[in-house]
Amino acid sequence: MQMDLRTVSIKPLRNTFDHIARRIGDKPASRYQEGTLDLQATSNFHYRPTWSPEHEIFDARRSALKMADWYAFKDPRQFYYGTYTLARARMQDSAESSFEFVESRGLADALPDEVRAQALALLVPLRHVAWGSNMNNAAMCAYGYGTGFTQPCLYQAMDQLGIAQYLSRIGLLLGDMESLDAGKAAWLGDEAWQDLRRYVEDSFVVHDPFELFVAQNLALDGLLYPLVYDTLVDGVLAARSGPTLSMLTGFMSAWAGETRKWVDATLKAAVAESADNRALVAGWVRHWSDRARSALRPVAMQVLGPHADAALDEVSEGLNARLRKAGLEC
Repeated sequence: MQMDLRTVSIKPLRNTFDHIARRIGDKPASRYQEGTLDLQATSNFHYRPTWSPEHEIFDARRSALKMADWYAFKDPRQFYYGTYTLARARMQDSAESSFEFVESRGLADALPDEVRAQALALLVPLRHVAWGSNMNNAAMCAYGYGTGFTQPCLYQAMDQLGIAQYLSRIGLLLGDMESLDAGKAAWLGDEAWQDLRRYVEDSFVVHDPFELFVAQNLALDGLLYPLVYDTLVDGVLAARSGPTLSMLTGFMSAWAGETRKWVDATLKAAVAESADNRALVAGWVRHWSDRARSALRPVAMQVLGPHADAALDEVSEGLNARLRKAGLEC
């Protein structure tokens, strides 16, 4: 008996889901498109929220921002659950290798006492800022509209929770449980942290999800990460003690560079929609970026002293350059 094998090409009846095809045509879609487009619930809600009966559970009117299509927001990283978890697993592997290298070779013990004290005073209280960002981005996901906007906000929330945990590990590596208690006490009572603490707590009661996006992911993180991790850790403290602290905070530096692409793309899509959006967002940016700079000044002074203003000028200009590229002049 003879068997002949041959390849048969079977043409699919359709290339993607109907709701995706309505947007891009009947052609193969990416996993990101299939995991993002038109997944927002829009009908058949069981009840209105008792705390906000004028809104549906998912309601675009929660934001003053107006979009003809909320799926104009695209994540340039093309993150859906699969790609997000793979990307973060790679970053976590790198971070774990750095921690293991520092611990196995006793590099933390070799840090000068002055640098160790400055690092603990600077980094440990920031875990409360990261936790605040976790809360805020979870709120953006809960009350925002359109999966193109809300999905990456949830990823941002989980990333900030991870950053808070890494900062706690740094506190334990450079000190002990008392270092974490001291960081909490500084966050609650030290004058240098009260403006930033007030900023974080005020952001908790911002109801507009896109204003909250501007306050947290653009204004605060847009100044805090280059100031703390690029200028203070990788610049000032590394010059005094070598690359140990930079290795321990490598996740934060890499993460900030990656997420900046999504933040800028989201901002650009919002202000390109209309002149009204541009004016609205520009007002939010001015308000929150001014507050963020003022709140970070006492933090920077802990390490830089009288040179804090020059460092803040530099990171502020970096943020302004991002705003201009996105189509905003603030």
